[in-house]
Amino acid sequence: MNIKDLPVPQYIIDNLLRKNINHLYPPQTEAVKAGILEGENIILSTPTASGKTLAALLAASIHLQEGGKVLYLVPLRALASEKIIEINEILCTGTKFRSAISTGDYDSSDPWLRAYDIVVATNEKADSLLRHGAEWIKDVSLVVLDELHLVSDSERGPTLEMVITRLKRTLPRAQYIGLSATISNARDLGGWLNAKVIQSDWRPVPLKEGVLIDSTIEFNDGEIKELKILHKNTIVNAVLNIIEEGGQALVFTSTRKKAEDYALKIAQALIERLDLLSWEERDKLREYASEILTEERSAFTENLARLIEAGAAFHHAGLSSLHRKIVEDAFRSRVLKSVVATPTLAAGVNLPARLVLISEVKRYIPGYGYQSIPVIEYKQYCGRAGRPLYDEIGYAVTVCRTEDEKEYIIKEYINGQLEKIVSKLSSEKHLRTHVLAIISSGEVYSVHSLIKFFEETYLGYLYGSRIVKGKIELTLEFLKNCGFIEVSKQSLKATKLGIRVSQLYIDPLTAKILLENFEKSSPNPNVFGLLHLIVLTPEIPRIPMKRLSTSLLEEHLEKNRDGMVVPVPEPDSPDYDEYLDAVRLAMVLEGWIEELPEAELYERFGVQPGDMAALRETAEWISYSASQIAKVSGHTKFVLPFERLAERIRYGVREELLPLTRLKGIGRVRARSLYRAGYTSIEKLRTATIDELTRILGIGRKTAEKIFEQI
Repeated sequence: MNIKDLPVPQYIIDNLLRKNINHLYPPQTEAVKAGILEGENIILSTPTASGKTLAALLAASIHLQEGGKVLYLVPLRALASEKIIEINEILCTGTKFRSAISTGDYDSSDPWLRAYDIVVATNEKADSLLRHGAEWIKDVSLVVLDELHLVSDSERGPTLEMVITRLKRTLPRAQYIGLSATISNARDLGGWLNAKVIQSDWRPVPLKEGVLIDSTIEFNDGEIKELKILHKNTIVNAVLNIIEEGGQALVFTSTRKKAEDYALKIAQALIERLDLLSWEERDKLREYASEILTEERSAFTENLARLIEAGAAFHHAGLSSLHRKIVEDAFRSRVLKSVVATPTLAAGVNLPARLVLISEVKRYIPGYGYQSIPVIEYKQYCGRAGRPLYDEIGYAVTVCRTEDEKEYIIKEYINGQLEKIVSKLSSEKHLRTHVLAIISSGEVYSVHSLIKFFEETYLGYLYGSRIVKGKIELTLEFLKNCGFIEVSKQSLKATKLGIRVSQLYIDPLTAKILLENFEKSSPNPNVFGLLHLIVLTPEIPRIPMKRLSTSLLEEHLEKNRDGMVVPVPEPDSPDYDEYLDAVRLAMVLEGWIEELPEAELYERFGVQPGDMAALRETAEWISYSASQIAKVSGHTKFVLPFERLAERIRYGVREELLPLTRLKGIGRVRARSLYRAGYTSIEKLRTATIDELTRILGIGRKTAEKIFEQI
């Protein structure tokens, strides 16, 4: 179908033609014929790069033209940043329409979003907005559900399912468009969403799947390809072969350690093969490597920079958001020849390569041993193979060690059936969170209406509410015992405390732990005691780090014993190990707020930048939440200490620097420089001159002027 023949606004056609998009892909044409431009609910289950997003944006243009509002939901912040670029290019260029991203601050209804026509939000942020009763959501006429298959994810799925259920109740006349590359039972989701289902295997770049033993690739169509022997390592050899052919390689592996080790081996091989990269490419790689070092230097960042300079990199959750962006940009620019990644990269970020190499189909899970990865995860890897405009074909190849393993992979993965997308809403953790949320928002007012609500979820659609009726009763008992709800006969009502817990977007179990320990705290809790308490809550991530000796942890604990909020258990107590493990994480946070450089935190604790960012962000939020819960529950002595602690965690500073770090453009390093120069308060800073600021902070005059505007 020709773009010019579409019944969409002319500006859309002009914007697409500028991007050299002249015709719709077959799945997009099917969507148009199915009524996506006439308001029909649609689920598009088609491969990566088959144009799902564009099909949704074409529908969005109709809604915008008619005065509607678009809510575009994504699972990850990185994906939100990626989608907003595409939305701006297609929907906003040459128009009055405005787009915005909303991904953070879970304690706000974000009323400012009313002024925007397209809102891109994470599923969690949308859930938070619904809990806060954001009025502007009632203006939404189109909801786009990206990566819809994640309804089946054990962590993120229940939130997405609840958001969809609540939106369907709030916006019964809105259009819903679900997008996914991998849904085997799309008819089930289609029935739940009352949507037409479009499924297709069409790809802009054909895909060949195969298995690799030593230097031989056996493809699913029977073709055998013998690789040149360029390296003794099977994975490195396959990567070098594809680079020699002018392509790029994505290697997926199960652990960070393996990702870093393989990236090093590939980088070393590329250093020895000077012919595989041009001098222009090497110059560009040096620029990307220098960008990595603009953040605080450490052994970790220096290692990553060296690898990038050679033409390879790793990609995992230990990278900071800046590091991830640099690696992705370098790969998209085609100068970075290989990226070795853990599964996080497959979850939506658009980073295709000619060769996708899957190093293993088993993963070690603590407590369960080695487990086979789901077929849906394998297919997500495969979806990254083949770069439109650059590759005529994409290869997804899995490494095998034996003939038996080869047969297993062909049968279970290449020819295997995708797992069904099912609901994960019935877990205890998610039920207590979401049951409290819908009671607090006034959407249900009795046990009967609560059960009726769950009949409208995907869980209820598949199995009926009977499967969770018993669990819901236990959940209500838990919430009642915590003082979060009142149950009178069959009526349900959230207490003031329960409403605040729900608004704060925390697990009710976290609130219970905080409240219990407020009651039994020592008379004079210190900062380390506060940190230790928030680390004991279930939402603080258990990040990879060095193992610290028990004696070191106990020595630090002894120094702070009198100020601990949570009483120290006996060493033979079953809770002692968990208590001591929390001391370890609290020491990391203590180092951060005592202004230890990130490089020193990495050397001392082995905490990588991405993990440090995740730990800081969650710890700041739980600390802020603790101050709010203390306020509502009457434990007033904890309000200010936790408020200050939240700020200290946000900026990574001692308390005396807080007034300075509240200024935009003044981070922990600049604040300390000002403090040392005698500018210890905003009042004293008002006496400084522009020239003094530029000299002390090493900044330009314009930046200094912006700081002065604030004070």
